[in-house]
Amino acid sequence: MPFSLLKFALKKDGQMPRALPTPSELKPAYDIVIIGGGGHGLATAYYLARDWGITNVAVLEKGYIGGGNTGRNTMVIRSNYLTPAGVKFYDTSVRLYQDLAQDFDMNLMLSKRAQITLAHNDAQMRTMRWRDEVSRHFGIASDLVGIDELRRLVPTMNLSDGVRFPVQGALVHHPGSIARHDAIAWGYGSGAWKRGAEIHQNTTVTGLEIDGANGGRKITGVHTDRGFIKAGQVIQCVAGMSGEVARMAGIKLPIKTFPLQAGVTQPLKRFLDPMISSAQHHVYLSQTSRGEIVVGGGSDPHPLYSTRSTLEMKEAWMVGTLELFPYLAEVKILRQWAGMTDMTPDYSPVMGKSEVKNYYLDAGWGTWGFKATPVCGKTNAELIAKDEVPELIEAFSLERFNTFSLLDDKAATAASH
Repeated sequence: MPFSLLKFALKKDGQMPRALPTPSELKPAYDIVIIGGGGHGLATAYYLARDWGITNVAVLEKGYIGGGNTGRNTMVIRSNYLTPAGVKFYDTSVRLYQDLAQDFDMNLMLSKRAQITLAHNDAQMRTMRWRDEVSRHFGIASDLVGIDELRRLVPTMNLSDGVRFPVQGALVHHPGSIARHDAIAWGYGSGAWKRGAEIHQNTTVTGLEIDGANGGRKITGVHTDRGFIKAGQVIQCVAGMSGEVARMAGIKLPIKTFPLQAGVTQPLKRFLDPMISSAQHHVYLSQTSRGEIVVGGGSDPHPLYSTRSTLEMKEAWMVGTLELFPYLAEVKILRQWAGMTDMTPDYSPVMGKSEVKNYYLDAGWGTWGFKATPVCGKTNAELIAKDEVPELIEAFSLERFNTFSLLDDKAATAASH
């Protein structure tokens, strides 16, 4: 149990200390400006302060902390990817997640569940075998299982042959976990603030000040709806708005933004421990500690900057869910929501330096941003502090789209997009 719960129980006034500061004025200048107050931006500020002693930092968030994709995802943490670069990167993040509750002195509701990715045909079984071999090569606990083992692992799932897409087998990713997404944002935000970083909510970036001609351009400041601030270095961590913010710097990113919808049911008695995903059905689901079933699906078919939910997508992921768990037919949906996913052609992120000096990128996460939160914060902080690209993210450079060194991780999606 985190010590903060014990300290709260012993307090006479029953008041918890503030997790984040009250609104304050922007200073005229900062060493580092972080655009985006979601998990990645706050984690970057946290590790800059904790690991590098850099605290003259401003995090600018146009809404409220955790109000974007950090608070709109389905909480999945995993590392069973296909490319070696992706597996090593996300495995580092999974390991960092294990110590966050102690680092923050906060209950993050981290729960190790294992993720089971279903295969419905021979081609999908070959892909699962491939992913299993890559995971094992890097020392990640993984198993390829058949129907009999699946029945033991998930006795409540419909594994009969009398359905549209019978299950043939599955990939079991044992480190798969879930955690409370907004708690991650609050933990990083509170930790960064307590170490000296400034967090400014309701502050919209309206433009970027860049000096120099092509080939020698350098970021010098940030325009906001609260005034102009000088900046020595700037990093953008804005998920679905990545393309729009990069455009302010004159950078064209190979990114399209699609809504990604999910929903949650009324609470039920616990019946599902592992997370289940099926690219064939375009659906994945898990059960929270409160008993709700969290259900997600594939991205919307058309690019759109929107977080509205739709009946069409809800019906789509309900069809797949009910083929796997038909007894959920009468269960009520309590909430439905959407996030904005910034998709790259190869389903891998864009990280590192840009063509503008001292302007750094954290973009292209698609549906994988939450699970990468700790490792992004760590590598972003090292990148900014040393102005050198960490080895772990070298393969994610924007330049790979010019050299055709793509990292195709499409086959590692939980629900095909």
